[in-house]
Amino acid sequence: MAAVTLAEPELLTALGYVDVQQPDAPSTLATLPAGVPAVVVPLLLSAGYHVYVDLTDAVTGETEASARSVILTEALGPDDRLIELLRERLDEVALHADDSLVLAVAGSSDARAVAACRVVAERLSLAAGRHVALGFLSAARPRLACAITIERILRPGRRVVVSSYLLAPGFFQRLVEKAGADAVTAPLLLPTEPASPLLVAVVTDRYRTALTAASASAD
Repeated sequence: MAAVTLAEPELLTALGYVDVQQPDAPSTLATLPAGVPAVVVPLLLSAGYHVYVDLTDAVTGETEASARSVILTEALGPDDRLIELLRERLDEVALHADDSLVLAVAGSSDARAVAACRVVAERLSLAAGRHVALGFLSAARPRLACAITIERILRPGRRVVVSSYLLAPGFFQRLVEKAGADAVTAPLLLPTEPASPLLVAVVTDRYRTALTAASASAD
C-alpha cells in the first residue's frame, strides 16, 4: 500500500484484509469519511471466493448501510505486466535453455480462477518461448509436487525450475519451496525490496479502469 500511496499521493488509501487479519474490508470501508466514494482493488492475483463472495458482500453491505458509492475492481491478474515480473524473477535464478519450467499457483475451487491461472501459464510460455507446466497448491490439479514429478519423467536429467505466481512470502511460498524443484523464484513482493513499478502500475490501472467504466455507465 505504501508504494501505491507514493505513486498516487493525491489518493486516500486504506488497507483491509479478506482473511483472518483485521481490519477486514467492511471495517476499513466503515472508517472512511462519510460520503466519500470508494474503489476496492483486490490485491489478489486471481479472482476466486474472496473476490466473488467476501469482497462482493463487503461492497454490497457498505453501499446499503451508508449509501456510499463503492466499486469493486477486477483482480490483478492475468496481466502482461505480471508476466514481465515473473520473467524478472526467473532471471534471478538464472533460468537455462534446457531447464523445465513449472508455474506454481495457489489454486481455487472457483473454475474462473483456475482458468485465469491457465491463461497466465500460457502467456508465460509465449513470453519465455518454452513449455510451461502448471502446478496448483490447493483445490485444483495437478498439484505442484505432481507437476514437478511429471516434468522429471518427461524430461529426465533436466533442472526443474518453479516460477512462483504468489504475491508475497508466507505459507504457500513455503509449500512451493518444499515441493521438490531444483530452483524456486521469489514471490512477486518481498519485504526486503521496494514493490516493483510493474505491480504498482497494475494496481493503479485497476483503480482508474474501474472509475472510467463507472463514469461511462452513469452517462
